[in-house]
Amino acid sequence: MDLQTRKLEFIQEFLKIQSEDVISRLEQILRKENKNFDNDDFKPLTIKEFNSRIDKSMEDSINGRLIESSELKAKMDKWN
Repeated sequence: MDLQTRKLEFIQEFLKIQSEDVISRLEQILRKENKNFDNDDFKPLTIKEFNSRIDKSMEDSINGRLIESSELKAKMDKWN
């Protein structure tokens, strides 16, 4: 199902909601999500910044400054 169809179906379901509490919770979720997208961390990189990050990543890899995905996953599992 494409995004437009999903949005339309969501709107149809939303219009059926009779609970103010549910509407309030959905509004809170929407505000939180919109706030996350307004974050300055989501600015596009310039070509210079992008290439600099690539160079740093390559340097880290060559110098062994990395972590195996399995080790990272094990650390993340401990967070919960």
